[in-house]
Amino acid sequence: MPGIRRADPACRTDRARRARGARRARGLGIAAVPLAAVGALLLGGVPAAAVIGGPGAGDPYFPDDGNSGYDVTHYDVRLGYDPAHPGHLDGDTTVSALATDDLDRFDLDLKGLKVAEVLVDGHPARAVERAGDHELVVTPSGRLRRGQEFTVRVRYSGKPDAEGWHTLQDGGADALGEPHGASSWFPGNDHPSDKATFALTATVPTGWTAIGNGRPGPTTVDGGLTTYRWSEDRPMATYLATVAIDRFTVQRYSLADGTPVVDAYSPGALVDPGTPKLQAEVISFLSSEFGPYPFDSAGGIVVSGLSDPNAPIDLETQGRPTYSGGMFDASMAHEITHQWFGDSVSFSDWRDGCIAECVAQYANQLWNEHEGMDLDADFYEAVLKDNLDDPSFWNVPLYDAGAGHELDPALYDKGSLMMHALRRTVGDADFFATLKGWTSRYRYGNASWPDFERLASEVSGTDLGGFFAAWAHGTTVPPDTYLYPGSLAEFRTP
Repeated sequence: MPGIRRADPACRTDRARRARGARRARGLGIAAVPLAAVGALLLGGVPAAAVIGGPGAGDPYFPDDGNSGYDVTHYDVRLGYDPAHPGHLDGDTTVSALATDDLDRFDLDLKGLKVAEVLVDGHPARAVERAGDHELVVTPSGRLRRGQEFTVRVRYSGKPDAEGWHTLQDGGADALGEPHGASSWFPGNDHPSDKATFALTATVPTGWTAIGNGRPGPTTVDGGLTTYRWSEDRPMATYLATVAIDRFTVQRYSLADGTPVVDAYSPGALVDPGTPKLQAEVISFLSSEFGPYPFDSAGGIVVSGLSDPNAPIDLETQGRPTYSGGMFDASMAHEITHQWFGDSVSFSDWRDGCIAECVAQYANQLWNEHEGMDLDADFYEAVLKDNLDDPSFWNVPLYDAGAGHELDPALYDKGSLMMHALRRTVGDADFFATLKGWTSRYRYGNASWPDFERLASEVSGTDLGGFFAAWAHGTTVPPDTYLYPGSLAEFRTP
């Protein structure tokens, strides 16, 4: 996530490249980005007694993700993108943050893109350096004091990394990626533990549409370019941020409570006239199970024609999940559940994937039950019969699955079984009270899977240590006591 190159003599090349970069950037509504300017920023280091923010947030799986020494409060991301030149992005992002330590130097996560200028509280940074794969190391002109609010403005350009920026076959783009695709297209503190509000301004050629998170703001047209504005006023983890650019068909309507809905469909995507009614039904049903819908906007982004076969198929981008090809009930039930589990209440670190995926996968079963399925017989019993003698089905723990397994299939398959077994262990009343208690207690914040275990025991008044040791931490078939709880005992294999 390269710049423009020509085989001209060196000085002519540099002048021509700067001029072309300035013309393109001005045309897309972004301040001109001189690609070579970063060299002038490398002006020196910091004193020996400097206080230096860490290059990671402490995640055991991704030690370089995120940064320490500050908390981000808001992102203002401004982009210019021309689908006629799909390998190039112009960006101008301001990060507002609070210093949690004295800082003479700190890091931002930004992958590959060329940096032209960094301003801290409006003043040029004393030094800007690259370190490792995606660290942008910033030395401000003076020490930032603990408790001080500050801003960092970064102007940048180039080809975004394919981990988080996916080009569509018609030249459009879809920015998303879990666990750490955000640093492909804007600088920030790229870890779920540091959530912030988010504003997006995207300038594209008229005829193209840019869709983002949250509520739409005013759209302006000037000189063959259209600028779109989006605002997410609830704290958001960076990997949940998105911008999608295509010749979208856009549908707007409202839920029964007045929540605005924006659905956007790429050319070639399935536009089903029944989707608005179905999506409203799914949100209403899930709200009855999990508590009030947590955001002030809803909808979906449906993309087609992804040029990268490894791009995510569906992802729970906050307030407006992204889908591939169409919006169907199973995918909606899963991704919309993430609005509560994963988005409103986010991970403490990437060991906690089960608090999102185990619940979201079980939401598919809850929707099927809502539609008439007998989950005991047609889901739980059937899946057990298929996998009881398959060690590979059970050998990944659901909490702390291990680096490289943070989104292991076990979280979806074994995880949804565990959720049903928990429901049968504590009963429907306490099970759903636990889910609603979770979304209420930790709303718009972060929590861990061990927090969920403690809450389930608290609500049910039952010591569930043995249950979770077997299901969430174990790597073999749970003992019969936990495998066939309550009314499921009739399914015990003789």
